[in-house]
Amino acid sequence: MFFIKKIEDQSILPPFLDKLKSLFSAMDKKYSEAENFYNFKCTGCTDNCCFTRFYHHTFLEYFFILQGFSSLEDSFRAKIAKKASEDCAKRKDADSKSEKIRLLCPLNIDGLCILYDYRPMICRLHGIPHELNMPGTGVTYGSGCNFFDNKCKQKEYFKFDRTPFYIQMARLENEFKQAADINGKFKMTIAQIITDF
Repeated sequence: MFFIKKIEDQSILPPFLDKLKSLFSAMDKKYSEAENFYNFKCTGCTDNCCFTRFYHHTFLEYFFILQGFSSLEDSFRAKIAKKASEDCAKRKDADSKSEKIRLLCPLNIDGLCILYDYRPMICRLHGIPHELNMPGTGVTYGSGCNFFDNKCKQKEYFKFDRTPFYIQMARLENEFKQAADINGKFKMTIAQIITDF
């Protein structure tokens, strides 16, 4: 993207990525509390969420993923980039024909995320029942993934409120965009982010 060089030259990024890591750590802690409450562990399943076409909506997550991706060995990075590019082409073709397609995230190798520590927000929060309490909309509830529902649906609900995380993420993203002089919105899949690298 055109603004990457500009941001790196001004050393704007590192302090914001440090704040993002702290926010992700808080998300992970709350998620672990919910897992422990339900006695639930995601160990992979046929309906793997890595097959879901998640869009990521912050420039900060974009840069964080690329930071992790750039730490991989060159040959491995090239292999992942090739797969990501192929996946983007397949999705574009399927979309043009209004066809559904199931593609595994290019960062999933042998059932595991190779950039697990750098995974974005939705990958950290997905799978556990949750709630959102946004101004003007009231409380909305989201279910767990199919794997969770099959194992834990009958259990008492653990209050997993995503609202503070969404608010903090939006605030941090806005501060970053202002500091970096970035306008517009962000929307990319992991495959698109890697292809854009």
